[in-house]
Amino acid sequence: MKPVSIGTITIGGGHPLAFIAGPCVIESASHAVETAAAIREIAARVGVPVIFKASYDKANRTSRHSFRGPGLEEGLRILADVRARTGLPILTDIHEPGHAAIAAQVVDVLQIPAFLSRQTDLLVAAARTGKAVNVKKGQFLAPRDVKHVVEKITAEGNPSVLVTERGVSFGYNNLVVDMRAFPMLRELGHPVVFDVTHSLQLPGAGDGVTAGLAEYIEPLASAGVAAGVDAVFMEVHEEPARAKSDAANALRLDKLEALMRKLARIDAAVREPSPRSPARDPHGVTT
Repeated sequence: MKPVSIGTITIGGGHPLAFIAGPCVIESASHAVETAAAIREIAARVGVPVIFKASYDKANRTSRHSFRGPGLEEGLRILADVRARTGLPILTDIHEPGHAAIAAQVVDVLQIPAFLSRQTDLLVAAARTGKAVNVKKGQFLAPRDVKHVVEKITAEGNPSVLVTERGVSFGYNNLVVDMRAFPMLRELGHPVVFDVTHSLQLPGAGDGVTAGLAEYIEPLASAGVAAGVDAVFMEVHEEPARAKSDAANALRLDKLEALMRKLARIDAAVREPSPRSPARDPHGVTT
């Protein structure tokens, strides 16, 4: 596996589980800074690496009336301030090829939204910045189909690719996570991220908003880490009911520390070498 270095953090290649966490969208400058600072303190207490995430624009909201964020210019100014104040690496998503180079001047990871995961021009523009690229597997893609997505990035000479599982469409207004997807994605040779909170969306089920099942974050995240991932992506908010995007599937900030500790323990157990099985002679007798 090709590990990806992001600032002082390395994801994949046998390194401990990393976390990507933050609100879905930048709600205000003060909210972004305060949330990032809280996440940094929690991660420091737990002893795990963390990347702060937030979007300057949510271009694929269910309704045209939904809050989208402060936009490119103001959003990047806020993210630059978050980075300067907290020292955390920053991840944000881009929706247009023309935004890639501009966002790359501020953030450490460019994220490709799942619905845009096959948009060649967007992938190429992100790759050419030289920044790490986190591409979310489309809800319509099989795990092994992602090899063509990854190739569009690496063909530009950028090997710093993260691949994120975020559920697959299952009928109307529902997503499921196939645990087989994690080892399948890892076969591509790049670190695998599990976006657990978006995997618990019920897309469009809220009549103009995305509904969700946040009560299942802990068991689903635990299962994903046990199945073998290199990082966990979670949207967190101090009061999810008031969040301006993805409120129904965000993790409460005050639950983050306990969950990080649990997932780090699971990750450590998964990485332990298996005890050697007792040898058996041809007659089935343990030796």
